[in-house]
Amino acid sequence: MEVFRIALSKFAGELKATGFENRWNYKGQKVIYAAASRSLACLECLVHSSGEALSQYFHIMVIHVPDDLDVENVNTSKLPKDWNARARSEACQSIGSDWIVSQGSPLLRVPSAIIRNEYNYIININHPHFSRVKLVATEPFLFDGRLKSK
Repeated sequence: MEVFRIALSKFAGELKATGFENRWNYKGQKVIYAAASRSLACLECLVHSSGEALSQYFHIMVIHVPDDLDVENVNTSKLPKDWNARARSEACQSIGSDWIVSQGSPLLRVPSAIIRNEYNYIININHPHFSRVKLVATEPFLFDGRLKSK
């Protein structure tokens, strides 16, 4: 399986995580957020960036995940009704944190908060099988000018 992440060019050369707090993790928990498609990665980047930031140089990171690696799934029916209303929700962070701590699988498949029935992947860089997840390519990426806020 391939998953995709759009990052500033200067950060796109390796699989690293900052430990910043996000929808599916608490501060200090180092995970990589990726999307199931390039287009979803683009939308995720857009909603988390200002229009000015999009004038910088970006790359798409193509990440290979071996098919035999376990992937845990978050069932949307078990999420609160408003789970996608805010950038961070305690329910989502708790689910993600429990998964990170359990070390049960290197990837967590989560629903996109932007597009219903599309998915993102959270990659636990501290999982014992993380070394099997590989950055296989980077591709220059320019946001179409029509996507930038006016």
